[in-house]
Amino acid sequence: MKLQKLESFGIPFQIIATTGVVGLIKGKKPESRIIALRADMDALPIKEENEVPYRSKKEGVMHACGHDVHTTCLLGAAKILNELKNDPNGSGWEGTVKLIFQPGEERNPGGASIMIKEGVLENPKPSSIFAMHVHPGLELGKISFRSGKVMASADELYFTVKGKGGHAASPHLCIDPILIASQLIISLQQLISRNNDPFNPSVLSITSFQGGTTTNVIPNEIKLMGTFRAMNENWRFKAHELIRKQATELVHSMGGEIDLHIDVGYPAVHNNEQLNAKAKKKAEEYFGSDKIEETELRMGAEDFGYYAQQIPACFYRVGVMNRKKGITSGVHTPTFNIDEDAIEIGIGMMAWLGAGIEH
Repeated sequence: MKLQKLESFGIPFQIIATTGVVGLIKGKKPESRIIALRADMDALPIKEENEVPYRSKKEGVMHACGHDVHTTCLLGAAKILNELKNDPNGSGWEGTVKLIFQPGEERNPGGASIMIKEGVLENPKPSSIFAMHVHPGLELGKISFRSGKVMASADELYFTVKGKGGHAASPHLCIDPILIASQLIISLQQLISRNNDPFNPSVLSITSFQGGTTTNVIPNEIKLMGTFRAMNENWRFKAHELIRKQATELVHSMGGEIDLHIDVGYPAVHNNEQLNAKAKKKAEEYFGSDKIEETELRMGAEDFGYYAQQIPACFYRVGVMNRKKGITSGVHTPTFNIDEDAIEIGIGMMAWLGAGIEH
């Protein structure tokens, strides 16, 4: 569908990272200003419970994070920008807009990292990049921005604690991995709270404890999974070292063995202060200052952080909540939905930024 639309608009594009699409729109003086607009487009393995005409047609998969909305808004903005690029009545705009339709945002290593490796930020290289995200906690008609730290990094933790199984009535003949793993979980929570600056947001959550099959047998091993989130990249990797050291030494001290893997995921999302200020000002011009709010700090993650490490970036949110219509469910839930009037707002804001942000 994206390819058909871009073709119908007469916008040249190429495919990278298997399913990623990169389009290019050149206005007047195309070398004078080059910016990128990005939309993610993958779904989630969730069974949709909404009874709406546009519900998912694929069982067990739905756009529970609004990526279909992001893609739609970027396509709409692309149509507007392409139609106005050489408008003889004075509405034309200067520069070049790179359209980035990105796959794989919901899973490591993140589609952004792959597209960057394949040259999405080159030929031509944009001086800045923008992305929107639906916000079910923000009322329809509003847009929110935040300068500096916006979202956290996200790393996945995998532990296998190995002991010596045996009869549950004879624990002295065993090395109990359940007890060791339980101690490890508590120890890791203390490790983070006692080593991190309390003014530096950070979260460690163990989300899976697997092992054992019956009441009277101590198992040989336990598997743990979890996530570690941080806003500061220096603390993030220092914490990795502390987690490895603490986990290894604690498990060994209790007679067990451990396999530990930290799958390094997305970096934190940092909005460039100057670019964010410019974008917020443009939004105020377009919608009015009463429609603009400040985005709350979130410990969720977004692979848009990879772009923000390369060039000045701005990640903003578009309100999609409508209490009167009962549209209040959060992202990543089976009942996530939006008020479709938000699509017009999203399209307009993206086109406005594409045509109007100074170099």
